[in-house]
Amino acid sequence: MAYLIKTTPRAERDLIHLYEDINVEHSDAAFGWYTGLKQAILSLAEYPNRCPVTPESNRLRHLLYGHKPNIYRVIYRILEKQKQVEILHIRHGARQEFKAD
Repeated sequence: MAYLIKTTPRAERDLIHLYEDINVEHSDAAFGWYTGLKQAILSLAEYPNRCPVTPESNRLRHLLYGHKPNIYRVIYRILEKQKQVEILHIRHGARQEFKAD
């Protein structure tokens, strides 16, 4: 059974900023990369446990997307009872550790 993907307001803001930062509207390559990121996030609906736990918390997992030096972390948690994957934050992999709220 597939999980429902739910995105927090923080993660939505992250996607909007990323969209603007990489100039998606004016670059086919950026559009392809951004679309791939969104598809990777949606793929968590089928196998959310495939990604490793984060160093910050064993209750969180992260999907890594991209190639060095531009790897992004999609930080999420799995809500088993609700059959949901909650996307919490999307950030560049080189940034400091994520502080879970």
